[in-house]
Amino acid sequence: MLEEFRSSARVTEKLAFTAGFGDFDSAQQLAAGYRRKAAGTPESAKERVEQFIEVLTQLRDAFAAGGEAFLNTESDWTRQLTITDPDSGAGNGHQSAQ
Repeated sequence: MLEEFRSSARVTEKLAFTAGFGDFDSAQQLAAGYRRKAAGTPESAKERVEQFIEVLTQLRDAFAAGGEAFLNTESDWTRQLTITDPDSGAGNGHQSAQ
């Protein structure tokens, strides 16, 4: 998904080129409106796509960090359970009451 947004970002760079609307005042106003929607404001297509890329990158990094932390915690729990489980063969340093 991130690569698709990066591809879209490359396309949005071309949106500001508004040649072909004509020379009438109304055509120039329309072209100016398209340029504003393309880039240059926080609500423009270019900026929105860049915002999506930033958020997705942050989410990816957060999930990666969270996944590593989860695996480390799970590993710690497994180690502790193995140490305290009398049936595991690892023992806990105490004789079983069986």
